[in-house]
Amino acid sequence: MNKRVFLDNAATTPIAPEIIELISDMMKTHFANPSSIHSYGRESKIIVESARKKIANLLNTSPGSIFFTSGGTEADNMAIKCAINDHKITHAITSKLSHHAVLYPLEDLEKEGKIKLSYINTDENGLICLKHLEELLKNNKRTFVSIMHANNEIGTIQPIKEIGELCLKYKAVFHCDTVQTMAHYPIDLQELNVDFITGSAHKFHGPKGVGFIYISDNITIKPFISGGSQERNMRAGTENVHAIAGLSKAMELSYENMLNDKKHITEIKKYMIEQLVKNISDVKFNANCTNFDNSLFKILSVSFPKISESEMLLFNLDIHGISCSGGSACSAGNMSGSHVLDEICKDKDRTGVRFSFSRYNTKEEIDYTVQKIKEIFS
Repeated sequence: MNKRVFLDNAATTPIAPEIIELISDMMKTHFANPSSIHSYGRESKIIVESARKKIANLLNTSPGSIFFTSGGTEADNMAIKCAINDHKITHAITSKLSHHAVLYPLEDLEKEGKIKLSYINTDENGLICLKHLEELLKNNKRTFVSIMHANNEIGTIQPIKEIGELCLKYKAVFHCDTVQTMAHYPIDLQELNVDFITGSAHKFHGPKGVGFIYISDNITIKPFISGGSQERNMRAGTENVHAIAGLSKAMELSYENMLNDKKHITEIKKYMIEQLVKNISDVKFNANCTNFDNSLFKILSVSFPKISESEMLLFNLDIHGISCSGGSACSAGNMSGSHVLDEICKDKDRTGVRFSFSRYNTKEEIDYTVQKIKEIFS
């Protein structure tokens, strides 16, 4: 039987053992609806509110600014559609490299004739042009700006502090998709001018199907989902109590281990770069993912030379038990390829593969992966 190696941690992460134990125990004991006023319900409510407070403390904000959702996609849609519709905003700015959870709702609003959609210029590394952003803000009415903190395919980190300052200057609404950086990098909301940020538990060793949105006190929106008074009338639907508890605990553990995890994962990434360069002829790296100061330490976007075997590279790696993505797992069922790599890569004949790492990966796994790649290209 083949060794199994999971190098697709930007798509999802293995649930930490501590979180599995917590959720399993909680499902047995705290099964009540937190909206119920009896003792069982009150106990579930305490768990939800304790989780909210814990997340707020980690982000240096008030618990009243945190609302639980089903994940990052719902949170992004909520910020985009509610802010634009409720405030009658007619102009939006994003990047062509944004996640589809941002691009698609904005494109839908454009097709409906509700907004004019502008795309900010980016360089060959996917870094946005702040000068162009200011021009777009200056020459349009009040604007909704959506820029992701770090790209999920190439790892480029954007200067969100500077973006926030420009948005404040021109009274723009700023939504930042922080799904890839949440619980991997410290985020202090007292230092950022941002109206919305988002998080998803399964990106930092928590359960799937649960996330949250931060909504600044500077903006008000109506509920995205109607049908109940949960989440202080902001998000209808019975709260997923055990998953919310898992979310907050996973985030707490990630903050506690943040420096050690970053050190370990950075070493794994550096090692894979070294081994690929040593063993694979003409290997290249997309954007600035080898720049550890300006890109996500957990993502390595690799460009392989085109040979007959390279077209089936992901398939062949999977046969050998190695899991990774051709750009983004979120669009793996879409045969049109990666919209991010299409935008930044000049040589369309090369094969792009995203390897992404977690605290659980080892150098032995990298050795095995590089050896299999070497065999494919030999």
